[in-house]
Amino acid sequence: MTTSTAVKKDTQKLQRAIVDGLEDVKAQDIVVFDTEHLSALFERVIVASGTSNRQTKALAASVRDAVREAGFPKPRIEGEANGEWIIVDCAQVVVHIMQPSFRQYYNLEELWGEKPVRLKLGSAKPLPKSEAEKPAKAAPKGETSLRRSNAAKKGVQEAFPSKAQVKKAAAKSAAAKTPAKKAPAKKVAAKATTAKAPAKTIVVNAPAKAPVKAAAKKAPARKAPASKTAARKA
Repeated sequence: MTTSTAVKKDTQKLQRAIVDGLEDVKAQDIVVFDTEHLSALFERVIVASGTSNRQTKALAASVRDAVREAGFPKPRIEGEANGEWIIVDCAQVVVHIMQPSFRQYYNLEELWGEKPVRLKLGSAKPLPKSEAEKPAKAAPKGETSLRRSNAAKKGVQEAFPSKAQVKKAAAKSAAAKTPAKKAPAKKVAAKATTAKAPAKTIVVNAPAKAPVKAAAKKAPARKAPASKTAARKA
């Protein structure tokens, strides 16, 4: 492997690490430009936007950590105090993290953007070995055997139903096919007439005692003869 190919591979690896660091903190409008023909000091220029001072500072810190994790030396950071335009100098690659108003005003794309580099966005970080080597969780042996036995029993029952199941199925099908019995017309008419007929009222003659008592009250009392009254007094 020649030195030029090794340098290109290192540059691509560094570029990928920087882009992953930017994507981890949700950087906007990430663009990469090839600047080998424009400057001998660096080979790539990366421009990205952050919506606030806090986000631009977080993007610069994420790029620094990603570069160090990839095995490259710690980059130099400028402009981190105000957060409006932060430059992360990674030797072969220079990263400009800017707020949208500053990016639009300085328009670095016009200065360095003769050869844009096609970039596959989306983190390409491999899983850690601890997670990659973990096998998928298997169900306990007892649970799997129980599920298999239940499934086997169900399949056998469906394939070879018992006599009781056959009788139940036949009874259900026969009940579904037989129509409901209708009552005879005579009985229906009789029920209708009995329902419509009014109830008979029974009148009981009251005893004639009350008029007699009233007549007795109205009749005056009879006076006894005078001879009888004198005899009674004597």
